[in-house]
Amino acid sequence: MSETPAFTTSSALDPHKNESFELGQVQWVRRFGEGGRPDLACGYWHVTPAEAPEPFDLVIHADETISLVEGHLRIDLEDGDSYDLTAGCAASFNKGVRTRWEVLAPTVEFFVYS
Repeated sequence: MSETPAFTTSSALDPHKNESFELGQVQWVRRFGEGGRPDLACGYWHVTPAEAPEPFDLVIHADETISLVEGHLRIDLEDGDSYDLTAGCAASFNKGVRTRWEVLAPTVEFFVYS
């Protein structure tokens, strides 16, 4: 019986590893399914105001936790709450939450989907 590795990969920010994403670019640290974990993924999301010039709606498709490495995002929740996130801020969302995002400065966000 094979064991699931305890450590999948290590990654530092490297723009050469960025890939196109739904919006902006992503540098994967762990892709869905790696390490025998089909519902777990994480990486760095890079986005600029030029790539997202208008606020956009997003339904969170998995439980997601984010931490801003740099930049500025405004995230509005369907219940009326609004959050301004800057470098060092973190947030966590339940699957299915309806949000509206605004990219206010070039942003790098570390995310974990679970």
